[in-house]
Amino acid sequence: MQRLQAFKYELMPTGEQQRQMRRFAGSCRFVFNRALALQKERYERGEKKLGYAGLCKLLTEWRNGPETPWLADAPVHPLQQTLKDLERAYANFFAKRADFPRFKKKGQHDSFRYPDPKQIKLDQANSRIFLPKLGWVRYRNSREVLGTVRNVTVSQSCGRWFVSIQTEREVEQPVPQATTAVGIDMGVIRFATLSDGTFYVPLNSFKRHEDRLRRAQQAMSRKTKFSNNWKKAKARVQKIHARIGNARRDFLHKATTTISQNHAMVCIEDLQVRNMSRSAAGTTEQPGKHVRAKSGLNKAILDQGWFEFRRQLDYKLAWAGGHLIVVPPQNTSRTCPACGHVSADNRQTQARFLCVECGFGENADLVGAINILSRGMQLLRDEGQDTPHACGGMEALASVSPDGLWIEPHRRSEAGTHRSDSFRLDAGVSAVGIPRL
Repeated sequence: MQRLQAFKYELMPTGEQQRQMRRFAGSCRFVFNRALALQKERYERGEKKLGYAGLCKLLTEWRNGPETPWLADAPVHPLQQTLKDLERAYANFFAKRADFPRFKKKGQHDSFRYPDPKQIKLDQANSRIFLPKLGWVRYRNSREVLGTVRNVTVSQSCGRWFVSIQTEREVEQPVPQATTAVGIDMGVIRFATLSDGTFYVPLNSFKRHEDRLRRAQQAMSRKTKFSNNWKKAKARVQKIHARIGNARRDFLHKATTTISQNHAMVCIEDLQVRNMSRSAAGTTEQPGKHVRAKSGLNKAILDQGWFEFRRQLDYKLAWAGGHLIVVPPQNTSRTCPACGHVSADNRQTQARFLCVECGFGENADLVGAINILSRGMQLLRDEGQDTPHACGGMEALASVSPDGLWIEPHRRSEAGTHRSDSFRLDAGVSAVGIPRL
């Protein structure tokens, strides 16, 4: 199979190379904003939107024109790639996958991409890379680049420059080493609860740094804008944001790697995070209710990184030969896994599930994970596919004892976590610890 993978490193440019990279990123931002403004003007006049070829002709005029001759100092391929990015943004908008394209702002996601691998030279032995109009640039070589280079993206974050090298290589069709299937219920109190009884304690990266971030932002607001002290205060705010993001990514990568290596099939809910985290403020005519409580919930949801967790699980399971099954989230925490009774009264509290029909009781998140796994198996049967043999068939599903008070143990997790042989209402399950930054 063909695998696309990106390898990201921190660059160690000279002072002149840093100035050049800032100019190149500024040129790409200018071309994107000017092309977007032109498309808006054409739409207001009732004219047809220009395609990529038409924008490239205008780019040639801009580079050779008297108004913007400095565009010729930047490499042409990154500028053309910027126009492709705008074309893709319009396509995503018309396909209702994203919002309407917005103008780019200086200092936010400054980057440029070299799409032609023939112009790029990678010298891993000496930890350097050759980029057009920049020359050889050194980078922190933390791991080997595997495969053939397809394109290179240079980006800035918190005053530091990074290079992302996308490669392509042929690998053998992976065969999953694990033999279990698992369902995952996402939450705020518990980040992820697995149907085998283990759960991941949330990192809450933003919440841990919220007070420090607030003080840094207040200090920046008291400085004269664009002064040297303001720039120093802004750098401190950016550093805190970078630490929050790095800690969250580290947590998600460790969790998804552990799950993908120890389970051949993972079932997860199709959560609409954007709708779940929508503000409840309402309008002036129709103000919302419980706005403050909903705001705290929205912040907690976004702090978990649910969508990134699902995205990482998707490609890591594919690399390991596993499968990710997405199921509808309706009533997963209200359905009794013992008798199938669905009622809102079954979920008495946030953490307690007690079936009003048969009396089965368990942790609500664990019940949701079991139902998610059951729905994933049902989807496979409805599609006419056999349950993968590597997943242990239906043995991965939970079974309930005759008294309805406990769940028989699933196949033991290979993640190195311990759990009891049975789960009772008063028995806790183990939490998978993730090292914190």
